[in-house]
Amino acid sequence: MGGGGGGLTELFLCGDVMLGRGIDQILPHPLDPALPERYVHDARDYVTLAESVSGPVPRPTGPGYPWGEALGLIDAARPDARVVNLETAVTRDDAPAPDKAVHYRMDPANLPALAVVRPDVVVLANNHVLDYGRRGLDDTLAALAAAGLRTAGAGRDAEEARRPAAVPLPGGRRLLVYAIGLASSGVPRDWAATARRGGVHFAAGPHGPAATRLAARLREARRPGDLVLVSVHWGPNWGYTPASAEVAFGHALIDAGADIVHGHSSHHPRPLEAYRGKLVLHGCGDLVNDYEGITGQERYRDDLRLLYLVGVHAEDGTLEEVRLVPLRSRSLRLERAGEQDVEWLHDVLDRISRPYGMRITATAEADGPTLAARPAPGGRTSPVPADA
Repeated sequence: MGGGGGGLTELFLCGDVMLGRGIDQILPHPLDPALPERYVHDARDYVTLAESVSGPVPRPTGPGYPWGEALGLIDAARPDARVVNLETAVTRDDAPAPDKAVHYRMDPANLPALAVVRPDVVVLANNHVLDYGRRGLDDTLAALAAAGLRTAGAGRDAEEARRPAAVPLPGGRRLLVYAIGLASSGVPRDWAATARRGGVHFAAGPHGPAATRLAARLREARRPGDLVLVSVHWGPNWGYTPASAEVAFGHALIDAGADIVHGHSSHHPRPLEAYRGKLVLHGCGDLVNDYEGITGQERYRDDLRLLYLVGVHAEDGTLEEVRLVPLRSRSLRLERAGEQDVEWLHDVLDRISRPYGMRITATAEADGPTLAARPAPGGRTSPVPADA
């Protein structure tokens, strides 16, 4: 890939990036490792879990260590813009949000571990950005702004949380990135930004007033030549089948003017969909986290991760293809997945995406096996697949 010309606009997208807890502990400036979790009380225990299955993890690491081979692969693709979903508060505040089982925070001094991937937009509409309250959110917004990073989906008031991030594209065009978090992903209702209070751009459900207002804003804000992406935190952690209401919401966003729906929340990839020639990602899976060694959902292979390199036609935003680069987390670092892992991913993604009008193919490239997703002839079939 490699973008910019008059033909294709190319984007790097990914799922959840979690730089707190165990990842924060291996970076140069770890926070106090004490955790307010029920079962794990020391963030260093997550590093020990990873070491129990993958071997030693160096400490301290450089900022690029958690990304591993992904950094070179993204740079080689030369995308026109990069969008990541950060599920971590960037704060030293130690007052956790109540009634939550898991809390992510990283020291602001470790922010180079995010900046190293050079994101053009950092999405914050998710169920972890207020893990350390509104003071933690203020710290996060300030730290990201000081690092020169655009944000979408959270703000010091509702207007800021709803405002899209605008990224210049070649030819004087813009990428507009909107972000919204749905209750189905675990975003608490009282995290919603209001006229007087900071928070996230929140929707109780895909058919609620906040979701309807977002669709209206898409129709009003778009200028000729804009490429519009809506980043949505939706759905549960596990399971391949999207809720029918959320599938309909993705379609409504495309109908309202979005070119790409960038869905995330699940810990593993979910179906890719082609709808009216546009891309809906129902769940990108995690990309960077400290989950190695945690057991209970092995059938979903959440140790396998994907880079999404999306090519759309510049003139109308229709999808050309999604290049999917399979990775595996080992010792809290991303490396290229092996052939058997790529075969497993291909079989699962092709099976769950075909009913949504997408075909997955595998190719052998010089730097390793890669997958590609393209709209299938004939489009979507039915019924949708049963969860598996």
